[in-house]
Amino acid sequence: MHLAPAITKRKLRALTLAFHRWAGLSLGLVFALLGLSGSLLVFYPEIDLWLNPVQEVRPGPTPDFSLAQAIDALRQQYPSHDGAWRLEMPIAEGRPINARYARPPESRGRGFAPLMVTLDPETLRPTSGRIWGDYAMTWLYNLHYTLLLDKPGRYAVGAVGLISLLSLLGGLYLWWPSARRWRAALRWQIRPGIVRATYDWHVLSGIYGLLLLCVLSFTGVMLAWPEFTRPPINALSPLYPVPHLHSLPPAGQAMIDADRAVAAARAELPGGVLRWLETPTGEDGCYRVNLWLPGDPGYRFPRSNVWIDAYTGRVLAVRDARRQSAGDAFLAWQHPLHNGEAFGLPGRLLAGLGGLLPAVLWVSGLMRWQQKRRAQVKHLKSAEAETHR
Repeated sequence: MHLAPAITKRKLRALTLAFHRWAGLSLGLVFALLGLSGSLLVFYPEIDLWLNPVQEVRPGPTPDFSLAQAIDALRQQYPSHDGAWRLEMPIAEGRPINARYARPPESRGRGFAPLMVTLDPETLRPTSGRIWGDYAMTWLYNLHYTLLLDKPGRYAVGAVGLISLLSLLGGLYLWWPSARRWRAALRWQIRPGIVRATYDWHVLSGIYGLLLLCVLSFTGVMLAWPEFTRPPINALSPLYPVPHLHSLPPAGQAMIDADRAVAAARAELPGGVLRWLETPTGEDGCYRVNLWLPGDPGYRFPRSNVWIDAYTGRVLAVRDARRQSAGDAFLAWQHPLHNGEAFGLPGRLLAGLGGLLPAVLWVSGLMRWQQKRRAQVKHLKSAEAETHR
């Protein structure tokens, strides 16, 4: 009576093992590449500063500076770039102001390749000007996010993340011990001998790192596939529709400066920490001010925004992360979880460590597969020799 369920369970285990093996051997190297590049990208502002010391500024607290003067310095340095600039405030003491110009003539026809400029917060002097993708850390970012293949590559990264997530869960099913073996199964012990040690490294790395790897894989899919993940979330919990706003330019009136726009945004969201400022695009554009508010998991890319009329300083729209929908709150956590930022330096270190695990799993899994193949060949040869005796 119990034979059919037993056969079903055996078949399920065999299918799970086949999928786990196929996913690991076919996509494991790509998963490892994404993990290793992600580990570096967790600290890419620091690494980029180390690789390009020309950006370094005087150590110590970031001085107060005028955003209007910073924008003037950018326009003096790049007079032909008369569109919108986005300025990122220094993320920590001793860091530069980062500015980007979305579609510079220098990279026309290249897709996403903004001009990236750094300024010294004290002197407001531009210290570097580079095109995204032409220097190490942004090339690595493109590799991690799109495999250097633009949109098709981004879709492929999402697929690798999803299949890897399913493979991890399959590995958990294959490992799951009986109630009496839990303590022994969870004991960290690398046994002697290359075959046993390979098995132990593969299994224990997967089990101890399972939660972290699942979080990194899931958030990676969410970030790579917004076209597919946002609609169902929006259906369950409406997402904030980013407004398309315009200023009404009065005849003969000049635009207000950036400092006044930021002051208006801060008055609207008191206690907000300025993170980004986007200047108006064209004569009817508006300022967009991005602020971090307590409770927002992403400090570098927070979700609160204020749109300011470029002539009157009037608030056109406000997005307050403290009053967002459940769907928006869910999406707000994806990037800070993926790079560990949500939990500060410990979280970033953990995310960096997690990025090393796919390489460990791929190498140990490949070695395990080769060991089994050699054992099978040896067994077949022994069986053949027996039949000819």
